Amino acid sequence: VVAGPASRLGARLVIWPDRVDGATGSQRLDDAIRDDARGLLDVGRNAMLTYGVDGQRRGEGLSVFVESFAPPPRMIVFGAIDFAAACAKIGSFLGFRVTVCDARPVFATASRFPGANEVVVEWPHRYLAAEAEAGRVDGRTVLCILTHDPKFDVPLLEVALRLPEVAYIGAMGSRRTHDDRIARLRERGVTDAEIERMSSPIGLDLGARTPEETAVSIAAEMIARHWGGAGTPLAAREGPIHTSS
Repeated sequence: VVAGPASRLGARLVIWPDRVDGATGSQRLDDAIRDDARGLLDVGRNAMLTYGVDGQRRGEGLSVFVESFAPPPRMIVFGAIDFAAACAKIGSFLGFRVTVCDARPVFATASRFPGANEVVVEWPHRYLAAEAEAGRVDGRTVLCILTHDPKFDVPLLEVALRLPEVAYIGAMGSRRTHDDRIARLRERGVTDAEIERMSSPIGLDLGARTPEETAVSIAAEMIARHWGGAGTPLAAREGPIHTSS
């Protein structure tokens, strides 16, 4: 707590994935800080949050500085297409460190993807395997496979679906493309349990038409998967909007 009543100044919480140490003097405030901070810590962000003295999110009176010591999670977008540029932009907005990877140097250029932290020219399956071997792919990493070409996405998915820890694997394509992709993966020995880890066709049904709208639908599915959301309108739900984590 960096601003507020003298009795609360300097109070600290240390927030871990599975526990919280410390106290501010109000359990409701502790709970509000914990829930809000975990969202920030998950993407490696610092922020100043404002609360009422008893944890009211719309209140004023207490300023809490959240400092993260975690690196940002990764989003790796495969396929240097217009949809990839939109995904890179929204991924950066959400706090991901974004990499765009494509084997075609004429398309995989930094100027086409200003929202990406890096653009890599490499065969997608080789790049992912090397990154995983180097320990740069973990349980917070999301993989967006937009190559829409079996010579790229089938060997890539064969690697991705066998990784032990990945937060999200989504693959773009029509229903027909999806069915063909599944058949090809099974021919290569990928099991049904491994295939079930893939979200395909990628994204939620928002009626998206443009690359930007499609990127929103992909981001929405990623968020829902991460936090256990249903992906349904809040107006159709009963009970509290925010639940304690």
